[in-house]
Amino acid sequence: MEITGTVRPGFEGVRDVFADVLAGGRAGAAFTVVRHGEVLVDLWGGLADPERGEPWRENTLCVLFSGTKGVVAAVVAALGVLDADAEVRAYWPGFTEGVRVHHVLAHTAGLPYVDADHDLLDSHACAVLLATQAPLWTPGTRVAYHALTYGYLVGELLRRTTGRTPGELVAEVLARPHALDVYLGTPAGLDERVARLVRAPGYRISTFLDDPERRRIVERMYAGLLDSDELMNSARYRRAGLAAGGATGTARSMATLYDLLAAGRIASPRALARATRTWSEGLDAINDRPVHFGLGFELPDPLGTYGPAAAAFGHSGAGGGRHGAWPGAGLGFSFVTNELRAENADGRADRLLAALHDAL
Repeated sequence: MEITGTVRPGFEGVRDVFADVLAGGRAGAAFTVVRHGEVLVDLWGGLADPERGEPWRENTLCVLFSGTKGVVAAVVAALGVLDADAEVRAYWPGFTEGVRVHHVLAHTAGLPYVDADHDLLDSHACAVLLATQAPLWTPGTRVAYHALTYGYLVGELLRRTTGRTPGELVAEVLARPHALDVYLGTPAGLDERVARLVRAPGYRISTFLDDPERRRIVERMYAGLLDSDELMNSARYRRAGLAAGGATGTARSMATLYDLLAAGRIASPRALARATRTWSEGLDAINDRPVHFGLGFELPDPLGTYGPAAAAFGHSGAGGGRHGAWPGAGLGFSFVTNELRAENADGRADRLLAALHDAL
């Protein structure tokens, strides 16, 4: 597949790996690296819509899935309106006692799914249901990824403390001030720029999990979102503004976002240090995957999710997206793709980050 874009001298090896990544797929992707405001790598190619043969363009938007969590974590760190040690009920009267803000942000709240009939795209209604739902464990004693409920909970906390939706805050705090092509609640006028999502053969979630009982919990967590091509490609999904997985963006803007974060231009150095220190770590109690979280950000794990760098933070997304920063190198990176692959069969971002590390 044809590759478009540029690399700075010395980063040709990254371009070679990107070419190989595209050649092994049936859709499209983009990979960007930004260091201190300078674009070192900016590549894209393949098909934004395999059904219609539409090529991936410089301004193609892609659903970020859980890459959205990192965007929302950046908003939380920038605003500083939530005390991580406070009980959720301090901001949200009537919420279950004993759940602290950091339990929500670091996936230890014990509320990984909505235990009632619900519309997964109605964030406020889901938040109301979660407010009185009994946690599966004593908050803080176990860590397990809150795939969708992270967004319902954090989004409601932001709404109650700022009077604005997460989508409005992404625009006001991040996108407009820094000219980022990132949206939480994608406007109708941008629909033609959004890549069509496709699932690779054999795609599935929670590839580390074999236990059938916990597999049923995972199915409740995702509520069928990743099982439906129609739903995840729908305008209704993109408009819903899901703070856990509904944003769209370009690789260039996501890499720029993390470059700005690493440079202390979005959140203060003190706030960023607090958000990117360890708040939870261990084997996911539901998924059997090693995890490591700050306040909304993923941190380096035994799987090498964030590459060879000793220090990193960011957030991955279902199907292969990877977005983050290497503070030691002073850079941000982003890999976006519309071809969803199972984690145990997807080495695309790993290879790109290894090539980037070699180039540095």
